[in-house]
Amino acid sequence: MYLINKEQNRVTKLKQKTFSELKFRERDHLQEWIANNPSTLGEELLIIQKEFSGFNETNERLDLLALDKLGNVVVIENKLDDSGKDVTWQAIKYASYCASLTKQDIIKVYQDFLGTSAIAQDKLSDFFDGRELSEIILNQGLNSQRLILVAANFRKEVTSSVLWLLNFKIRVQCFKITPFAYDEQLFLNVEQILPTKETEDFAISISTKAQEEIEVQETLKNRHHVRLKFWENFINHSNTKNNLFSNNSPSKESWIGKGIGMSGVNLGIVVSNSYCRSEITINRGSKEENKELFDFLYEMKDQIEADFGAELTWERMDENVTCRIKYQHDGVSYFEEDDWDEINAFLVDTSVRMENAFKEPIRKLNIYSKRR
Repeated sequence: MYLINKEQNRVTKLKQKTFSELKFRERDHLQEWIANNPSTLGEELLIIQKEFSGFNETNERLDLLALDKLGNVVVIENKLDDSGKDVTWQAIKYASYCASLTKQDIIKVYQDFLGTSAIAQDKLSDFFDGRELSEIILNQGLNSQRLILVAANFRKEVTSSVLWLLNFKIRVQCFKITPFAYDEQLFLNVEQILPTKETEDFAISISTKAQEEIEVQETLKNRHHVRLKFWENFINHSNTKNNLFSNNSPSKESWIGKGIGMSGVNLGIVVSNSYCRSEITINRGSKEENKELFDFLYEMKDQIEADFGAELTWERMDENVTCRIKYQHDGVSYFEEDDWDEINAFLVDTSVRMENAFKEPIRKLNIYSKRR
């Protein structure tokens, strides 16, 4: 690995290091790096537990337990300078233990991990792009569990067994991690060595198709039908009050939205089987930019809430790309037609108030964004 010096138009070779000489430890360092930034493994993963030991009649602990975007359980085993010869067997054992985890088990495991800092159901819904928890399938099937092995060097015993497992469509990945140094700066290179990227992309496409095929189609069709009916009712009601959503069409999704004067910043309204809410979402593609724009708006929090007429919930969501500012009403369900009048009244009122409260801040945000 080389460092580019643009001014001198030269490259300087970085010095390869070992974790042991840098005094880094597996649990205190490598595990924490991945737990706090799982995208280093090449995809969006949700870490739901560290040092997970919730197995019956065994005291074994797996390093990191995660979910992928398809709801599959992902077992992540970390080693430092050497993978050891038994890491594959170790990970297979953990995957077999996790195969029996039910949806409620996973929610409880995640809630234990979060403690009181957040609600697991809400965080899961956010990770799965706002889908309702009842629609999210977790840990489907006895062979859907995935294994990720992370180490600076892999022994031949490990790579040989991984290649053999791949022949049987077991989802295993090996990531080689290498620390480098330049003066006082340290760098970490993360490289997937097994399977090759082209093979992995093909495997993911097959897995995606299989996952779609096992969805409970009739349940989803029913939900989509109810949502279409609800949104038709809401839009008709809203149009008698204002024209805020006059250009929207009924949707099978749990939300509808509209722009409010800045690309990537939208006003949305959301319904579920337990709440409804109005919200401002910020997603301009760049996680860093989204957080910066959120912070800019947060500096105007007091004035925005005064204009809105109530306290809002400000969710920077550092682990996600998107940021959100919301006002939520719990205890109602779009499945219950008796709740529709209450939901309609809440959403019409709060969406108008939210648009008015954010009109001037969004104008300032546009100016700020252009000057960045």
